Amino acid sequence: MKKTVISVTEAARNFAECVNLVRYHNVTFVLLKNGAPVARLVPPEGKVSKGADLAKALAHLNLPRAEAAAWSGDLRKARRTIGKPGSRWE
Repeated sequence: MKKTVISVTEAARNFAECVNLVRYHNVTFVLLKNGAPVARLVPPEGKVSKGADLAKALAHLNLPRAEAAAWSGDLRKARRTIGKPGSRWE
């Protein structure tokens, strides 16, 4: 889970974007007021999935070679299509 530090003012001006990043990209925001942390905006517990969770689930599958190759190709294509998420606070 990525942690991003922003001011309360920035969070207020871009609240909808912050909420979307929390919900869809599992970003945690630490909110600062006068340079001191005062709050966090975090995803709900139990909702966060990690690549390791997927790898663990897939380790128990015994796909035929052709199906595994097709799945791997689909995954590579999806990664190229989606790209890296961007944020102006990075």
